[in-house]
Amino acid sequence: MRITVLTVPECPNGPVVRERIAAALAGRQAEVQLVEVSDQAEAERVGMTGSPTVLLDGVDPFARAGAVPSVSCRIYREADGRADGAPSVEALSKALAAAGPAAPADADC
Repeated sequence: MRITVLTVPECPNGPVVRERIAAALAGRQAEVQLVEVSDQAEAERVGMTGSPTVLLDGVDPFARAGAVPSVSCRIYREADGRADGAPSVEALSKALAAAGPAAPADADC
């Protein structure tokens, strides 16, 4: 599985989402790539609908209908309605499970 984190430069939620992704992976292997997006054209090209945007194998599992690409902050709503600047570990775990299996850290492949 390839995980891409799209952020604007110096996004305060970039480190937060990377920590939460690591926790959600729980030791499973996945390629995690950080991509800084500086302008609107690039946001449109890579599909960033606010910073941070998490893509699992190129798909945004948290996409909202009607969201347009932008170089802006992104707000994530939790199941209880709370707003956060990054998806929760629980939400990331569910998205990772739905996207398919990641290899265990000790996988022999």
